[in-house]
Amino acid sequence: MKYVENAWYVAGWSSEFTDQPLKVTLLETELVMYRLTDGSVCALRDLCPHKLLPLSMGRVEGDTIQCGYHGTVFNATGHCVRVPGQEIIPKRQCVDTYPVFEQHNIVWVWMGDAALADTDTVFDLPQFNDSNWQAHQGDALHIESNYLNVAENLVDPAHVSFVHPTTLGNAQSEDVPVHVNTDSEQITAWRWIRDAPPVGFFKQLGGFKGHVDRWHYYYLHMPSTAVIDFGSADASLAIAEADREQGMRIFALHFLTPVNATHTIDRWMHIRNRAIDDASIGDRMNELFRIAFDEDKVILEAIQQQETRIAESDNPGPVPLRLAIDKGPNEYRKRIEHLLHG
Repeated sequence: MKYVENAWYVAGWSSEFTDQPLKVTLLETELVMYRLTDGSVCALRDLCPHKLLPLSMGRVEGDTIQCGYHGTVFNATGHCVRVPGQEIIPKRQCVDTYPVFEQHNIVWVWMGDAALADTDTVFDLPQFNDSNWQAHQGDALHIESNYLNVAENLVDPAHVSFVHPTTLGNAQSEDVPVHVNTDSEQITAWRWIRDAPPVGFFKQLGGFKGHVDRWHYYYLHMPSTAVIDFGSADASLAIAEADREQGMRIFALHFLTPVNATHTIDRWMHIRNRAIDDASIGDRMNELFRIAFDEDKVILEAIQQQETRIAESDNPGPVPLRLAIDKGPNEYRKRIEHLLHG
């Protein structure tokens, strides 16, 4: 499978990286990553060029990593600095390295041409640095599905009423049209549900008793980062779209790591504008998110199983039908194709 290589991908939460070697697989490429003595994280190809043993099976010594087979030592720039038993170090005894950037307790890796790696292009949100908002990390959800299908799901508000009826959606949104904007760098799909009962998430955590106005704004950033801006406000306020902060507003962030053609890691977290000093609220939100995202996982893995079965069959299978509600996913596929082939 082909992937967009010239892009930043999340390798893990900052807490996952220590001074011990960690194997990380991105875009079907195995890396070994560890923290240097200055606290930064490095990423090398997880392969000793001598006998091809994964370097992650070795050990870190200061800022270097030693192969567990014959003790060959490499520094963080991939250069071999020691071959036990001989003074001459072959020029080919080196390892590919990858640019790493750490921000907001998230570690990113650039998988393409290192000369093109620009940290200014790493995904960010102003709310990370706003004292009126609180960030709260979630999990690393492993989904046995192609990352393209997972990303499509994250620019598709239409599924929420049916996949998440007890948490993030309800029947009142079933026939509400979805709007899509493709004029900017990110794809945006959104809709408002006015004067309707609150969904389960906001019944439990927002304290809403009567009807609310609620919204979903799905922002999909190339190639695989999604932001879902959703929330609710008392319907009596009749807030305008630009006044969403008057209600309970949450950004659910999804950082998709393509592992291979049928395995994606969705590291998710949220940023909220309510109860920002109460960590227990963040934990309770995560409990409901886990229920909802597990519902997505079931759907996406079932679709992947069907796609795999059809691809492996000698008989041509049905081609997925595209509907009007698929404008966002259709645009996403077009943009990925453009990034892959120009």
